[in-house]
Amino acid sequence: MVASIALAMFVALFGWGSRYFGWSDPTGKVQLALFTAFILGVVASYKSRG
Repeated sequence: MVASIALAMFVALFGWGSRYFGWSDPTGKVQLALFTAFILGVVASYKSRG
């Protein structure tokens, strides 16, 4: 359940975050940071489980 919420939040921020929050991201660095944070969160979650 929590993973589904996290995934939905990531997709929403990645896809529509710039329009919703009004940030300017012509080079894609904000999206790259969001993607990196999501992947690192997945890896940390996987490592903490087992």
